[in-house]
Amino acid sequence: MAYKVFFVEDEIAIREGIRDAVDWKACGFEFCGEAPDGEIALPLLEAVRPDVLITDIRMPFMDGLQLSQVVRERLPATRIIILSGHDEFEYAQRAIKLGVFEYFLKPVSVQDLHQVLQKVAVELDRERVEQRALQELRDQVEENRTALKERFLLRLVTGETAPAEAIEKSRLLGIDLVARGYLVVAIRIEPLDRSAPLDLHLLRRAQHLAAALVENNPDAFLLRKDLHELVLLQKGSSPENLLEERDLLLDRMRKTVIGAHCELFAGSGAPQRRITEICHSFLEAVDSLEEAVRGRKSAGAAGDAHEASLMSVDRSAVDDYLRSGTVDGFDDFFDAFIRPLGETALRSPVAKSYIFTDVVLGAARFVDELGGEVDEVVPELGSIETLLGGIATFEHLRERVRSILAAALAFRTQVVTHQYAGVARQAQEYMESRYRDPDLSLGDVAGQVNLSACHFSAVFSQEMGKTFKECLTEIRIKRAKELLRTTTLKVFEICDEVGYKDPHYFSYVFHKNTGLTPVEYRLQVQAA
Repeated sequence: MAYKVFFVEDEIAIREGIRDAVDWKACGFEFCGEAPDGEIALPLLEAVRPDVLITDIRMPFMDGLQLSQVVRERLPATRIIILSGHDEFEYAQRAIKLGVFEYFLKPVSVQDLHQVLQKVAVELDRERVEQRALQELRDQVEENRTALKERFLLRLVTGETAPAEAIEKSRLLGIDLVARGYLVVAIRIEPLDRSAPLDLHLLRRAQHLAAALVENNPDAFLLRKDLHELVLLQKGSSPENLLEERDLLLDRMRKTVIGAHCELFAGSGAPQRRITEICHSFLEAVDSLEEAVRGRKSAGAAGDAHEASLMSVDRSAVDDYLRSGTVDGFDDFFDAFIRPLGETALRSPVAKSYIFTDVVLGAARFVDELGGEVDEVVPELGSIETLLGGIATFEHLRERVRSILAAALAFRTQVVTHQYAGVARQAQEYMESRYRDPDLSLGDVAGQVNLSACHFSAVFSQEMGKTFKECLTEIRIKRAKELLRTTTLKVFEICDEVGYKDPHYFSYVFHKNTGLTPVEYRLQVQAA
C-alpha cells in the first residue's frame, strides 16, 4: 500500500511544477492533496492524515513552521519536509526543534525530492514492520493471558484451587473474584442440523458469538471446556441477582447461537456463597446439562418417556438426606419424596427406571465425593437393569432404595469416625517430597490420596488446621530459611530450589510470611 503525501506551497507555479514533476508512485507514494497556505491545509490534513507533509515556510495566514507545530501535535506520526527560500539559521533551528525530517533550501531539484522520499519510505517501511511485530507480540501476550485465565478458572470451578490462592492468582490475572455469591452454568452448543457432517468453523463461530456477550461483563467469565461445551462462572450480590442475570444471559445466548444455525443447552448449579463451594455448583451444572441434552434427544419418544420425566426423584432431596439424614429417618424421606409418585411408576418401566436410577446415582455421587470406592459401597450401579427386573411391587422398590441409601449412610459414618487423619498425614508427606515442583497442585495431592479435589480441600483443612496452600507455603518457606542460613545460593537459585518460578513472587511470599525479604533475613542471621 502506497504512503500518502500532502504538499503546501503558496506560489502556484512552484506547487504545480513539483506536483507534476515528481514521480510519486515510483517513490512509493500517492499524492493525496495540496493547499496554498497552512490555514487551508489544516482541515484537509486532518481529513486525509498523510504520512508525509511537504511545506514551504513563508506563506500568508499560517506559515509552514506554525503549520508544522500544529501537525506535530495532532498528527505526530506524519513526517515533515520543509522547503525554505531563505537561508536563515533561526528557521532551521526552529525546524530542528519541531523534529522535521528534512530541511531544503529552494530551489529544490526533483532528484533531491526523489532521494528524500525514498529515504522516508525506507523509514516508514521499517516502522510498519516494527509495528506489525509489536502487534503480533501484543496479540501473543493477550492470547497467553487468555489461556492462563481459562486454565485458572477451570481449576477454580473444579475445586483445584484454595480460596487464598484463588484470590491471589485472580488479582495477578486482572480478575475481580471477590463477591457475595457464585453460580456455575454448563453450556453445550450443537449444530441445528444434526444430520450434516460436523462443522468446526460453525461451532467456533457460535461459541465466539456467545463469548462476546460476556466479554465486557465484569461479573461473568466464560471458558471453553472442550469442543462442544463452555462453562459460565457468575458472581453477584445475592442468589436472586445471580439467577436473574443467569436467565437474561442464557436467553440472549440462545437467540444469538440460533442465528448462527446452532442450538444451546444449559445446565445450572445452585448459587453458592463461598469460593470453596463453586465446585459444587459446577458438578450440579454438569449433571443438569446432561439431563437437558438427554431430554432434548428423547423429546420425540412416546408418552412412556414423558411420564418418566415427571417421575424423577428430587435430586437435592436425596443429597440432603445422605448428608444429614439417618437410617431411622428413611421412612419420612421415602414418604415425602418417593411415595407421592405412586403405584403409577410401577406400570411404566421407564418411569421406574428413572426413579431407581436417580437414587443410585445420587448415592454413587455422594460416596465418590467422600472418596469411597463406588463399586464397593453402591454395587447396584453396575447392575441397574437386572435389579429393575426384580422390582414387581412398590414395597420391593422401597426396600431396594432403603438398602442403597443405608449403605451410603454407613460409609458416611465410617468416614466421619475415621476423621481422615492418615489421609492428611499422607498428603503432607507427599507435599514435603514434591514441594520443589512449581506446578504441584491441590488436585495432584488429592489424586495421591484418592479423594476428589473438593473433598480433599475440606478434609485437609479440618485435619491440619490450615489450607493446602498455607501448608505448602509453610513447607517451602521453611526450606528457604534453611538455605538462606546454611548456603551461599543466590535468592533466585533458592527460589527455584523451593518450587517458585518467579523470584519477585517468591520474595513477596517470603516477606508476607516472615516480615523480611530473603536478603534481609540472610543479613539478620549473619549479624546474629
